[in-house]
This record gives sequence, structure tokens and C-alpha cells, in this order.
Amino acid sequence: MNAGGHVFSVDLLERNGAKGHGLITCMAAGNDVILIGTSKGWLIRHDFSVGDSYDVDLSGGRGGEQPVHRVFVDPGGSHCIANVLHSGGTETYYTHAKWARPRVLSRLKGLVVNAVAWNRQQITESSTREVILGTENGQMYEISVDEVDKKEKYIKFLFELTELPEAIMGLQMETASVGNAMRYYVMAVTPTRLYSFTGIGALDTVFASYSDRAVHFMELPGEIPNSELHFFIMQRRAKHFAWLSGAGIYHGELNFGAQHSSSGGDENFVENKGLLNYEKLGEAMKPRSLAVSEYHFLLLIGEKVKVVNRISQQIVEELKFDHTPDSVSKGIIGLCSDATAGLFYAYDDSSVFQVSTPDEGRDMWKVYLDTKEYAAALASCRSPLQRDQVYLMQADDAFSSKEYFRAASFYAKVNYILSFEEISLKFINISEQDALRTYLLRKLDNLTRDDKCQITMISTWITELYLDKINRLLLEDDPISLGNAPLGSSNAEYQSIIKEFRAFLSDSKDVLDEATTMKLLESYGRVEELVFFASLKEQYEIVIHHYIQYKFAPDLIMLDAYETVESWMTTNKLNPRKLIPAMMRYTSEPHAKNETHEVIKYLEYSVHHLHNEDPGIHNLLLSLYAKQEDDSALLRFLQCKFGKGQVDGPEFFYDPKYALRLCLKEKRMRACVHIYSMMSMHEEAVALALQVDPELAMAEADKVEDDEDLRKKLWLMVAKHVIQLEKGIKRENIRKAIAFLKETDGLLKIEDILPFFPDFALIDDFKEAICSSLADYNKQIELLKQEMNDATRGADNIRSDITALAQRYAVVERDEECGVCKRKILSTGGAHQMRRGYLPVGPMTPFYVFPCGHSFHAQCLITHVTQCSSQSQAEQILELQKQISLLDGKVTKDAGTSTSGDSITSTISANNLRSQLDEAVASECPFCGELMIRDISKPFILPEESELIASWQIKPQLVTQKILPMSMSI
Repeated sequence: MNAGGHVFSVDLLERNGAKGHGLITCMAAGNDVILIGTSKGWLIRHDFSVGDSYDVDLSGGRGGEQPVHRVFVDPGGSHCIANVLHSGGTETYYTHAKWARPRVLSRLKGLVVNAVAWNRQQITESSTREVILGTENGQMYEISVDEVDKKEKYIKFLFELTELPEAIMGLQMETASVGNAMRYYVMAVTPTRLYSFTGIGALDTVFASYSDRAVHFMELPGEIPNSELHFFIMQRRAKHFAWLSGAGIYHGELNFGAQHSSSGGDENFVENKGLLNYEKLGEAMKPRSLAVSEYHFLLLIGEKVKVVNRISQQIVEELKFDHTPDSVSKGIIGLCSDATAGLFYAYDDSSVFQVSTPDEGRDMWKVYLDTKEYAAALASCRSPLQRDQVYLMQADDAFSSKEYFRAASFYAKVNYILSFEEISLKFINISEQDALRTYLLRKLDNLTRDDKCQITMISTWITELYLDKINRLLLEDDPISLGNAPLGSSNAEYQSIIKEFRAFLSDSKDVLDEATTMKLLESYGRVEELVFFASLKEQYEIVIHHYIQYKFAPDLIMLDAYETVESWMTTNKLNPRKLIPAMMRYTSEPHAKNETHEVIKYLEYSVHHLHNEDPGIHNLLLSLYAKQEDDSALLRFLQCKFGKGQVDGPEFFYDPKYALRLCLKEKRMRACVHIYSMMSMHEEAVALALQVDPELAMAEADKVEDDEDLRKKLWLMVAKHVIQLEKGIKRENIRKAIAFLKETDGLLKIEDILPFFPDFALIDDFKEAICSSLADYNKQIELLKQEMNDATRGADNIRSDITALAQRYAVVERDEECGVCKRKILSTGGAHQMRRGYLPVGPMTPFYVFPCGHSFHAQCLITHVTQCSSQSQAEQILELQKQISLLDGKVTKDAGTSTSGDSITSTISANNLRSQLDEAVASECPFCGELMIRDISKPFILPEESELIASWQIKPQLVTQKILPMSMSI
């Protein structure tokens, strides 16, 4: 129940609830208004809806302890009744939300009021209407107060418990209209009994009727001093009640419209009664207070508030409160509820806590499911997965009880937890074919129209199960009577299943696959059902048309082509490919030019409306278009993309090679150009287009975008044709050729087309174009010259920099300090002794000097760079030092043995490694370069951490004295 987190949450509302007027003694709430009674006779009112708060003095100016015994507020938060225990006697007060001062109800002087019942249906902000008060001496009074009159309208005595005089500890009232009259339902509790009163008329009339009839009550053993009665209210109507009695929590549902008569003669409006025994909660103490929510009881047991699920009767959580230190010993002393706002409150002697439940019903489906209250569980479900679990448990229960048809109905509602195949196998494994059929039928009802494939599959399976059931009935009665109705005792069941099967066929005729269903009916020998299904599908006409259209189609189309084609177009059941012989025969006959070609009309209908993809149909239509004098229909057909919208589908369904041969034969050159282009044969397309229309050739040449060389070649073909085609004046030809160059958008230049002109053409005719071309070349040459000059200057600058760099030096002052250890750079010996791998340069310690002016001892620099670098870089530096040391040792050894060749080789290798080490540690100044930038994001190291950090560092080896990238000068 509590797997998803706490059901109730607790928030501190007021830390000093009594506001210095003693301690909190009681509390009431309604419509976001709370009223707190204190031990010194004060009433503190908080209206959270408007953020208002004020105190009301009920002490009358008396000093000392004058505790507010009880405080009551109506569901709207306007009317308040409080009972104060003065030293001189008990007083009952009434106050309104708009009043500054309370009014004493003088006729109730001396009476201790324990309970109040408000008329929730009739009460208004200005009038309390009928209010019932229950007292300590077992009496009940009716009062009514109007806010405008500033006083009570009346106070009437209603009833007194005489048989067993006990204090009335709780009161609740409901009303219902009965015609023009009002029916009252009143419940009252004492420490041992629960009384119920009901009747039509005024309240005093209802209670007066009990003078000559017995009062209906429920008595439970045990006694509890703080007996309480609570109604759970939803939309101003009581739904269920709970009585905190000595034996346990007596609870039930309320149905004020019920007409069940009780043994005492009263209408019994209590249903589904139950008793929650305290022992079941595992608590030795009895609760001191109670609050009721929709699904839970909040019980104050000792100093703790525990939440008990009303359905499972299990404790689901214990509420935690943040008490002040001086109120911890007493803990929570009371509970109350705000039915209007749906909130609960708990209070100790100084603080007020708000208890809320944003969604207490979120897991109630599990609780109801555990108690097998399936209808309530389904009503409480919030998701399809939860409903699946409820249906599955219902189905499993029915299946284990061998109620297979009932189980089938519930399994059909399961969509996620159990697969269709698993459920089907459950029935197949126990040979329950009839239950399986029921499951499939119910499953079919739960599928949506979008599940077309599954609907067809299940419907086909159901058809086969029906046919199997019919055959089994026939075999049970008479093994030889297959195909005929049985004559024995199973005739009624047989007729019933036949009727049910035909009804199923009628309902499923649109989803059943026609051919499969016909084959099934035929294979089981169900001729009558076959005829029935054929009539449902209008199969008589379809069968007749099938044979007539295919077998006699050639003769029919020759007799009346229009009517034949019109009949073909009335149905989409025909296969146009089977009609090709008939259409070929029709096309072989001569037709008038203005006559509508019926075969073309039908083929266009098949291609464009039926979306036929048969290559034979498309080829036939293309061949008929090609034979027409006007090639516009042929071109439109070739340009159509019939496969558009299909994933990876073709754009056409005809054979392009066949189409090309046909169009060449029929001399449909424009169509041939389109087909060549479609087949990516662009040179052939342009060559053919030049024979038809140069403009068409230009358009074809422009279609090539991803191959610049091919595009230029195609335009040269067009240019050559255009130049050679012109037969006019020479200068006019040249002018047209120059204009043609502009159409190529710079792709062709004058030098590209010059070879196409005759040798005797004068240069003057091309002067303007050639000058323009030469000007373009000059611009390109000047641009190249500029780039070459820039490159030359850059190279010169680099050479100058290299030369200057070789002559660069740095001056190191005598008192120059190391950037790391702060000792003098020009120190000797001491902590900075030379390490292996470096050649000595006098007694000085090796050091580095950078162009920025920073100087470092070699060992200090290596240590610093190693600490600030990554682990891999530090390991690389360490490895380089190790290799240099090994090679230096070998050089020394070779020198001692006079092996000069090996010594030279080792020295060269050591120098290479030193260069790598220099590059690793001294490629840039550690204080000015990227290394320092990366250090900005690193945390500072505390002094006490320095020893620990030092233990992690990689100890680098000292390198020889080196100055990079400058030479040293002292």
C-alpha cells in the first residue's frame, strides 16, 4: 500500500497556537478556518482563505484557568459554538465570523456540551438553521441562530436518554427531501451505544415520535471515555461513518436513500457494517481520538498518530510531528478534520499540525484486489496496466475454479501482462475449445478498427472453431450425418450454434478474408453456410461477373466496348492483367480518330484510381499512348511518378528499355529524350534533343548538376550545334554565339567555342568577347601574382625570424631567483646537484631561461611541470629521464673501453632524448603558458595536506643545464 511513498504528509501550521492564552485544549476546523480553544478561556480564529486571524475572549474578564471544553464550527467556517468551564459554572457561547464579540446562550447555562450536529444541507452563512446539541447529562437540544438578529431564534429540548443515562459524546445529522417534506437522519453515540433517529417533519416532531416507540441503537461491550462519531463527507453528503467505541472502530457505509426496515421499525440507512478490533492493530492502548478520510482512519494511540486503511484494516504508516521541547512529554492530544477543504489537523498543547493527503487513493486498487473486491479495484485503477492486473486475477480465480467461460471473458480484457498466445494456450492445453472461442469473441470486441490484421486473423480462427464445433456436434449424434442437421438430443444445441455462427458471419463479413473463408467453408463441407456467406458478400453476382468478364471478355468488348468497360469499372475485384487478351483484341481493330479509346480509358482507371502496379498494364498503356498522333498524353504518363510515397519504391512500373524502343519506332523523339534522361544517358538525350529543339537540349544539359565536366561537355555539344546551324550573316552568327555564352552562366568561354567557327572567320568579329576573356585572365594572373608575393614575403619573414632567433640571448642577473624554489639561479652545489643525463657546465646548477624573463632550476622546473601535468605526461617525463640515464652510462662505459663508434651512437641517441625532454618540460613557460591557465580551475592545497600530496608526486630526475630557446649570457 505504501510502496510509492507516504500517503499522508505532516506540516507545522502554528508553533504558538494559543498565542500566550495558556495551553491548547480543543480545536475545530471547517472551510479553511480553524478555531483553537485555550486553557484560559480564549478562542483563536484563523481564516487561511483570506489570511486573517483574531482572538475572542470567552473568559468574561475572569482570571485563572477557564478551559474551553469543546469548540465546534460549521462546514462553511462561519458559525461557532464553544463551551467554557468557568469556576462559577459552565457557559455556552455562539459567535459568528463577522462578530467582534461572542454571545452567551443563557438557556444552556450549566450544561456541558460535548457534541454538535450541523444541518449541512440547509445551513447558510447568515443562519445556522437547525443545530442539535448533545450534553454531558444525555440530553439533546435544538437551537437556531441568525447572524442578523445577533441572538438565538430558539432553543428547544429534544430528547433525553433515560434507559441508560450516559453522556452524549458525538452527534451527526443528514437531511433528504421527501416531496415537500424533510426527512432527518440523526446518529448519536455514548461511551457504549450508537443511537439512530429518523423521521419526516420538524426535528422536535421526529424526536417526539420516540416517546411511544423504541429507539434503535447498537450496543458494544467495553467502555471508552472519549467516544467519538465521525462522518466522511464528500460533496456535502455523508458517505460512511466511524464510531470510536470501547470494543473497536464500528464503521459502515451510509445510504440515506435505502428503504430497508430494521428490527426496531426504523429505516436502516447503514450498509456494509464492520468492526475493527483494536487487538488486530497490535496496540495495547485504546485510541484517544479519531479522524476519518475516504479510505483511512487516523488514530491517536497514546502519543502517536497511526494511519489505518479502512479496507485492509492494516496500519500503513505512523505520522511524525515536530513538537516543541516542552510539549514532547504530552505529545499529540487531539485530532480534527475539515471536511470542506479535505484536510486534517493534529495538535498538542502548544502547536497545530496540518495533515494532508494529495492522493490517498493511488494504491487502493491493490488493497481492493487483495480483498478480491474486483469492482472497487477496477474503479480505483489509474492506468491500463493496473486494470490488466485486476482482470488477470479475476480470470485466474475463475480458471482455477473451472469457470472457463467466465475466465475467458476476463482474459479477453487483459492487454499487456499476458500475451494473446499465452492465454490461448491455457485453453488449448485443457482442450476447452468452446471457452477458447468465447475468449476470441470477447477479444475481438475489445480490439479497435486499427488492428485490422489481428481482427482478420482472430475472425478466421473463430470461423474454424465454429466449424469444428459443428462437426463435433454432428459426430456426437451420428458419425454419418456430417453436413446434415442431427436428429438426436443435440439438435437444439446444433441449431443454436448454427444460428450463432451465421450471426458471427454476418457481423464479420467485412473483416473476414473472402477467399480464405470460402475455402474453410468448402473444406468442412458446409454448403449452406457457403451459400449464406456468398449472399452476404453478394457473391452470386461476383461469381457470375468473374466468369463472364474473364472468359467472355474478348467477345463482349468487341460487341459493346463502352458497356463492357463501364461494367469493368464498377468493381475493383477484377484483375486487369487477365483482361489483357480482350484489350489487345480491341486495340488491334481500327478506330475513328474522334472515338474514345475504351481500353485506354480502362487502363487509365486501373493505373490512376486502382493504383495498379502491374508492369504489363503500364507497358500496354504506354504502347497505346505512343501510337497516338498527339504525344502530350505519352509525355504526361512518362512524367508521372506512380511509386511516389513508397519507401524505396520505384518511380515507374513500365519497362524503360521497352518504352525507348517503342518510342524510337514510333518516332516520339521528345519521349525518347525524357527516357534517355531518366536512364541517366545524358549525352544521348542531348544529342537527340538537338535534332528536335535546341531549347530542349539546353534544358537537358542543365539537369546535370553533380558532374561539372559532363555538364560542360553537354553544353559544348549544344554550342557546336547552335554555331553550325546558323546560316545567316557571319557577324549575326557570331553575335548569337556570344549571346549563347551568357546562357551558360560562365560555364563556357569564348576560347571553348572558337574551334567551332570556320577558319576564315575574322578576329575582329570576336574582338569584344576575346578582350573580355583576356581581361578575366589578367585579373586571375594579378590575383595569383599577389598571392605569390604574399607567400614570398611570408617566407622571407620566417627566414629573418629564424636568423634572429639564432642570435638571441638572455641576460641573467646575479641575484635572479628561481621561479619555483626562490633560490638564486646562479647558485652552485647544495640542494641542486647535477643529475645524470646532463653535461657539467662549471660548478653552476643547471637552469632554464624563457623569453618572458622567468628562470627556473632544471630540477625545480621538472618537478613543477610533473606536478601540474596529467599522469600520462608525468610518466613520459620520468621514462625519458630513465632512458637518458641509461644511455649516459653506456657512453661513459664505451669511452672507457675505447669503442668510439658505439659511444658516438649512444651520444646521438641521448641528445635526441634530451631534445624530447626539453620539449616536454620547457616548450613554454609554466607561469605564462597553458599550464598556468589549466591551474586556475584546480583547488588550493591546504598546508596540512602538503605531506600527503608530496607522497603522491612523481620524483623527476635532474636534467643538464639548458637554456631554451635562447643562449645564456652572464
